[in-house]
Amino acid sequence: MTPPLIALEEHFFSSAVPECLKPKYSEQLKHVDGVYDKAVDLGALRLRDMDAGGVALQVISHVPGLSDHPVACHAANDQLAGVINAKDQRKARFAGFAVAPMGHPVQAAAELRRAITELGFVGALVDNHHNGRFFDGPEYEPFWAAAEELDVPIYLHPTWASEDMAPHYQGNFTQGAAMSMASSGLGWHTETALHVLRLFASGLFDRHPKLKIIIGHMGETIPFMLERIQVLSRRWGDFQRDFKTVYDENIWITTSGVWSLNPLRCILANTKLDHILYSVDYPFQQNEIGLEWIHDLEKSGLVSKEELEAIAHGNAEKLLRVQVPKL
Repeated sequence: MTPPLIALEEHFFSSAVPECLKPKYSEQLKHVDGVYDKAVDLGALRLRDMDAGGVALQVISHVPGLSDHPVACHAANDQLAGVINAKDQRKARFAGFAVAPMGHPVQAAAELRRAITELGFVGALVDNHHNGRFFDGPEYEPFWAAAEELDVPIYLHPTWASEDMAPHYQGNFTQGAAMSMASSGLGWHTETALHVLRLFASGLFDRHPKLKIIIGHMGETIPFMLERIQVLSRRWGDFQRDFKTVYDENIWITTSGVWSLNPLRCILANTKLDHILYSVDYPFQQNEIGLEWIHDLEKSGLVSKEELEAIAHGNAEKLLRVQVPKL
């Protein structure tokens, strides 16, 4: 019997998004049929799709792009909290990751604290960079300190290439190819991996040894490169723990949007099983395809029944302190 599923990288589009950003979102959302209607829905349509894909609990977060807009982040979190905390059937099926204005580090820390302590969220999902600036600088200490103190994970989620980054993806090919390479074709994943390495090299995990980071898409290329990173990162500084130890203790990865067992074969060889979490990337990916992948994993013999249960929901329950609802 297929286990119930908890999915962590599942998005919505808030009515609080500033008008100036809506054209950018419209360009991104138009490429998948029906995705806009699914992104703005926090009710019947979303629940129907969850049921079709065996998703018992969705941890919902905002789509990328609000990192420079503190007021919009505040309003989007309030909107999501209003749905999660409503006294009806939806309460048991939804949890929340906060969106934080990472372009304003002190305000981001304050919004994270508010979302956890007042709204009942279970962590935050933030853009991987703000206009090309990663979060390894000293200005982000208040944010990381808050995350460690609150004991909640921060999900580093890919976002669009900055103006400085975008030219690296241009070349003797179509603009469509350039946009894809800069985003879900590869750039999103390697830039998120780079961010994790930068955080390690900055000594962040020495200063905040209990910090919890989640990365999606089968680990954003890090598992495939893990042994090489481990060897070469010894040159980067004198750290209290090496990269592999930090990877084992501070990094969790999700399966979001990568529907092949081949990456998982690599991950199972070098990643602690209790740090592997199921996710879909709804509404940009279909819950039903994720369920097919779970069925393939179940039949593959790669994991035991107990290990499948852990990936499907048990690890998320432990990390986020949530429970699969009794439906």
